[in-house]
Amino acid sequence: MKKIILVLLCCVLAVSCEKAQEKLPILGNPIVKGSETQYPRIKDFSFTNQDSLEVTNNTFSGKIYIADFIFLSCPSICPKMNVQLKKVYDAYKTNDEVLFLSHTIDPDNDTIPRLKAYTVDNGIKKNWHFVTGNRDSIYKIATESYFATAYPDKNEPGGFVHSGGFLLIDKNRHVRGVYDGTNPKETKRLIADVKNLLAEDEAK
Repeated sequence: MKKIILVLLCCVLAVSCEKAQEKLPILGNPIVKGSETQYPRIKDFSFTNQDSLEVTNNTFSGKIYIADFIFLSCPSICPKMNVQLKKVYDAYKTNDEVLFLSHTIDPDNDTIPRLKAYTVDNGIKKNWHFVTGNRDSIYKIATESYFATAYPDKNEPGGFVHSGGFLLIDKNRHVRGVYDGTNPKETKRLIADVKNLLAEDEAK
């Protein structure tokens, strides 16, 4: 009987450890103030989406979201990124707790009508904001909040350098995951991590 109890206890501990490991980390360098640990948060922003609506941090209040940085005329990694993120979108498009935020790094050419046409052509009807705005503001939030790179470079294909990552953001504006937007395996990992993050919020 003691052996059975011991085996069951080990199984419970193993399951508990497994669940603990499933919790996603909070990325970035924390600041410790006394007994409080403060992690970096996405800074305040204000952009305009494909429907000419203002998009701010409040748009994502109480939601988790996936962010990236692209431009529609990109001849290199963006088409691959768009295909992969659309897979994530299709997995969660009926879940209003999960939103998507794509920033154009080429606001001069990616006008609101062009962003709108892209969403219509790709069957994106809700929960995915394609935003434009002041170019410097977009570049600044990319580097300061999302651990991403975005800047013009005439020597690069399409005239820009930018990160190919997807960023998973929780309801507290913390970055909880970074994923290679050109890798289908990373797309599957992101889909799974969104599920884990939703479960984490439900458990609170």
